[in-house]
Amino acid sequence: MSQRGSAMSRRNLLTSAAMAAGLGMLSEAVAQENNPAANVVDRGANLKIKSLRGFRVGTKAYLKIETQHGITGWGEVTGLDPNVAVALAHSLFELLDGENPTRIEHLWQKLYRAHRDMRGGPFMTHVISAIDMALWDITGKTWDVPVYRLLGGPTRDKVRMYPHAKAQKAGTGGPHPYSGNPPDIENLVKYIKDTRERVGKDGTVMFDAHCAIPPAMLIQLANAIEPYDLLFLEEVAVPGNIEVFKRLKQHIKIPMATGERDRTIWEMLPYLHERCIDILQPDCGHTGGITQMKKIATLAEAYFVPLAPHCTMSELGLSASIHAAFAVPFLLIHEGYLDGHIMPAGVARKSWDQDKDGYASLPQGPGLGVTVDESMFEKVNADPKRIFKWPTPILPDGAVRDY
Repeated sequence: MSQRGSAMSRRNLLTSAAMAAGLGMLSEAVAQENNPAANVVDRGANLKIKSLRGFRVGTKAYLKIETQHGITGWGEVTGLDPNVAVALAHSLFELLDGENPTRIEHLWQKLYRAHRDMRGGPFMTHVISAIDMALWDITGKTWDVPVYRLLGGPTRDKVRMYPHAKAQKAGTGGPHPYSGNPPDIENLVKYIKDTRERVGKDGTVMFDAHCAIPPAMLIQLANAIEPYDLLFLEEVAVPGNIEVFKRLKQHIKIPMATGERDRTIWEMLPYLHERCIDILQPDCGHTGGITQMKKIATLAEAYFVPLAPHCTMSELGLSASIHAAFAVPFLLIHEGYLDGHIMPAGVARKSWDQDKDGYASLPQGPGLGVTVDESMFEKVNADPKRIFKWPTPILPDGAVRDY
C-alpha cells in the first residue's frame, strides 16, 4: 500500500473511532437522562435552620423549627414544665442555628453531648426529643414523603392501640403500702377482675403499677391476679436499681414491662442484658425522639423483646411515635389518647385514623403529617385546668411516695 493510501486508512480509522466515541458519549448521556437514579437531586443539601420558636400549649410545649426555604417542622415536649422546656429549647438553638436540619443524627449527638455535665437527664432529653421530631418532620417534607419511609418503610399495615373497648389498662387507684393487708390486695384484684369482665375473654387487660406498689406488695398482688391473664404488668418498680427488677422477675410469672421513665439506649440496655423485662415501653417524647426509638427497637429485637410504646402526648407527639412504631419489626401494642383530655381537638390534627378494632392506619402526607393550628394556643392556655403543676404524692401518714 502506498504512503498516501496508508495515511488515508489511518485518517479514516481515527475518524471512525472519534465518531464511535461521540456516539458512545451521546448514548450514555441519553441513558443517564432516562435513568431516574441519575436525576435525583439532594433537596436537603443546602437547607439551613434559621429559627426555633417555643410555645407553651397547656401542660405541653410545642417547638417550631423554621428553615430559610420556608419548610417548617414541629415537635412536642412532654413531662416537663412547659415554661422551662421553652427556655431550654431557645438556649439550645445556639447549637442549631445555621445547621442543616436533615443531618438528624449529627444534630442529636451535638445536642446530647454538648455539655459534659448536662449530658442526658430528663430536662435535656425531653427537649431534644421534641427537636428530633421537628427535624424528622422537616426532612420528610423536604423529600415529600412520610417519616416512616425515611425509617425503612412500614413493617406492618396497621398499629394496634389502647385504650380501646377491647384493650384496657387498669391503674393502681391510689397509694399503696410497702406490704399489703388482705383488703389492700382484694380491692386491686377486684379492679382487675372487673376490667377482664368488661373486655371479655378475647380482650386485652394490662395493669399499670405506676411505681406506686412497692415490690413486696406487688409480689403479693401478682400471685393473686394470675387467673386474669394480663398482657403485662407495667412500671413494676422505680428505675435506678436493676437488682429490684431482677428480684421481681424471679417471683412474678406475669410478663413485665417498663421504659417510660428510662431515656436513650443506655438506660434501656440493662433491662435487656439482665433479662428482667419482657416488654420495653419507650416514650418518643421522653427517650430522645424518633431517632432513639428506632435504636431502642433494634436493641430490643436482638433480645426478642417487643415494644409497647408509652405515650401521653397530644396528636403531634403521638403521630411521631406512630411513625416509629410502623417502622420497627417487634411491636406489641401502642398507647394513645384521642379523647381530648390531653389536648383539645384541632390544636394538632393528625393524618391517620383509628378503626373500630383500635388499629391506627398509616399516617398520610409528608413529614409527620400533622397540621398545627397556632391560633388555638391562646385559648388552650386560658383554660385554668391546663396549667402545669408539680405533683405532690403522699402516703396516708404524710410521707412522700412514688407514683
